[in-house]
Amino acid sequence: MIRGFVAALAGSAWVRTFMRYAAIALAILLFLLALRRAGERAGRLAERLETMEKASDIQKRMLEAAARRPADRDALAERLRDGRF
Repeated sequence: MIRGFVAALAGSAWVRTFMRYAAIALAILLFLLALRRAGERAGRLAERLETMEKASDIQKRMLEAAARRPADRDALAERLRDGRF
């Protein structure tokens, strides 16, 4: 009895139209959710890249400062006397 009811209901034109629109709406909803997720992922990757760039810049400045340091205590004293520190 239930099978006959479901078959008759599925055979109805307005039910088929409703199902078609429901399937389209579901597809659009899933597409938008996937788009949102991809946007969030891209945002996290951009944030990670920015953090890596900052860390790289800091490391580069530290290496440059280490390259300019005095070789020994005498060179440091000389720089302090000349006021170039």
